Amino acid sequence: MQTKLAAFEKLLNIMDDLRSQCPWDKKQTIHTLRNLTIEEVYELADAIIKEDWTGIEEELGDILLHIVFYAKIADEKGKFNISGVIKKLNEKMIYRHPHIYGDVKVLDSDEVKKNWEQLKKNEGKKSVLGGVPGSLPALIKAYRMQDKTAQVGFEWDTTDQVWDKVKEELEELKVAVDNEEGKERIEDEFGDVLFALVNYARFLGIEPETALEKTNKKFKRRFEYIEANADRDLNEMSLSEMDALWNKAKGVE
Repeated sequence: MQTKLAAFEKLLNIMDDLRSQCPWDKKQTIHTLRNLTIEEVYELADAIIKEDWTGIEEELGDILLHIVFYAKIADEKGKFNISGVIKKLNEKMIYRHPHIYGDVKVLDSDEVKKNWEQLKKNEGKKSVLGGVPGSLPALIKAYRMQDKTAQVGFEWDTTDQVWDKVKEELEELKVAVDNEEGKERIEDEFGDVLFALVNYARFLGIEPETALEKTNKKFKRRFEYIEANADRDLNEMSLSEMDALWNKAKGVE
């Protein structure tokens, strides 16, 4: 424990040095850091997808630096400091885990999640969906909204019911396309299909954002194989020729 505390103390001291001595660090604000923080979180997410533990360690460090950076700026403005950040986090974690720090009994993780949402409501949250950031990527946001509303009973009973909803939305999309109902209508129906598929993924225990990103990476690997192994410019090749290389890429994997 002392080693961990010493490492954190050194980071805080480094942050003090950077803010007082480094021209770049001195000019940063919470607004100039914002996009950089988002980038760091995505780099962490990428390392997690790859199960790159060395990368995860490095990216966690970058995010921790940003947390300390924001707290340092806040301290300079007399708003709060890193101690307040940690203290509030500790208090929240203890309050929201009464099955650990109190006498509440739970059977499984589902009950923990339900208790969590109820405790957040008790804290004054006006809506179950109030804690879902509006700036989240759409797939993640859909998953989080569905997961949160499920904690208060707004949920299908079975996976088959969810799949029936997917098929219903697919049929409505097909009708809209076949009837040429216009881009806005088709877009609306396509969104409904995606939303239903996200819910189906949730019932299967799959993170849709993660699943799609893995497919993106798989597509990239296979297409780059086509580029690397094509005997002429891709524009001169037929789809069937490229597809043959695609199948070879699948075989290599």
